[in-house]
Order: sequence, then C-alpha cells, then structure tokens
Amino acid sequence: MRHFQHADAVRQDFPELVPGVLFAEGITPDVSADAAIARYNAIARSRLATVTEGELPEIQAWRRTFSRMGLKPTQYRCASESLLRRFRKEDSLPRIHPLIDVCNSISLAFAIPVGVFDVSEITGNLEVRYAAGDETYVTFSGGTENPAPREVIFADGSGQAHSRRWTNRQSGSSAVRETTSTVLIIAEAMHDSAPADMERLTAALADELDALWSVTAKPVILSRSSPQFDF
Repeated sequence: MRHFQHADAVRQDFPELVPGVLFAEGITPDVSADAAIARYNAIARSRLATVTEGELPEIQAWRRTFSRMGLKPTQYRCASESLLRRFRKEDSLPRIHPLIDVCNSISLAFAIPVGVFDVSEITGNLEVRYAAGDETYVTFSGGTENPAPREVIFADGSGQAHSRRWTNRQSGSSAVRETTSTVLIIAEAMHDSAPADMERLTAALADELDALWSVTAKPVILSRSSPQFDF
C-alpha cells in the first residue's frame, strides 16, 4: 500500500489548503468526452463573461500562495489560471487524452488546479513537500531539471519531482499517455469556500469517471487531522 499526503511543513505554512483526491483504475483513451467537456467549458465561459481569471477568488488565493512562496504570481501561475487564461483568449483547449480533457474542463469550471498522475510512473509514496534541491524533474520535452531548494514539489520515493512550483508545472514523467490505465487525480484549493467547492469538484470528477469509464472512484477530502490518502 502506498500513500499520498502533504508534508507537515507545507500544511503548517498553508493551513487554508483543501486537497481532494481520487484513485481510478481502468482508464482508456477510446471514449468520447465531448458532452462533458462542453458542459464544463460553458460554466467557465459564463464565469469569464464578466471577470478575468485573475479576479476569481480561487485564482486570487493561489496568487497569494505563490507570493508567499517567493514567486511572482504573474510570472508563475497555478495550472488552473494558465488554463483559464488560454481558454479566455482561444475559447477552447487542445485535446490531449479524454481523462486530461475532462479534468481540464472541470478545472476551468471550478478555477481550481487539478493534476492527473500516472500511478505506474510513481515510485513509492507521493508527497507534496519542500525540495531539498537534488530531486530530478523531467520536462515534457524529455529534459531534466533540479527544483530549487525549498521549492514546493510533488516528490516520490525515488526523488523524482512530479511537479515544480507546486501547481505551476507538472512533470512529463507521470503525465497521462495512451497506455495509462491507473491514475491519481489531485485537486488543491486555497480560497475561503474551498471546502464546499472541493466537495462539488471531486463529486463531478467521480461522476465523469463513472459515466465515461464505468469506474467507481470514491473522492476523499484531506485535512490536517486526516492528511493521508492510501492507494
């Protein structure tokens, strides 16, 4: 049995954090997610009709988080802000894989970062923690980088960094591929209504997993008193 969690130091520094996690097996690339994507894209489009992504409370909370990490929030953006920014300009997102496309559309609708990790590419446990500086991050083009010391990363037991700058950039090493069948889906929010919104977001993810792949995935909301998700 392996587990996912946020390190105590991260929890202490960001007590407002509300993570939601799902584990799913049986994912395939041969389904059509068009209807679900259109539904969630419409929600995002409606929200962006009157404000920019930077005015949304979910994004403002992540911008404050990035500032507290010593990062310029308009230079390094959380994943949901980057998606919303592109969607606002182009009114669509590139199609990658049905699961990624659905998760991206849900991320747009809720303005909350949603990461999807191929479990077969994760060694041991997965933890959001401060980097030591010797971890290895694989870019989507196949290059390697070392996160800066004290940078918040998703790290596994082998020292692989599966993200950089927390929710800024996922690694290519655990990205979903055509051959991916087992995944961890992790959403993280920082805003005031995050507890209720995370319940709705993870329920939406579970509904789509069931509708598209007939996969039953029980959403779990983590907390400081219950910080660990076993998979």
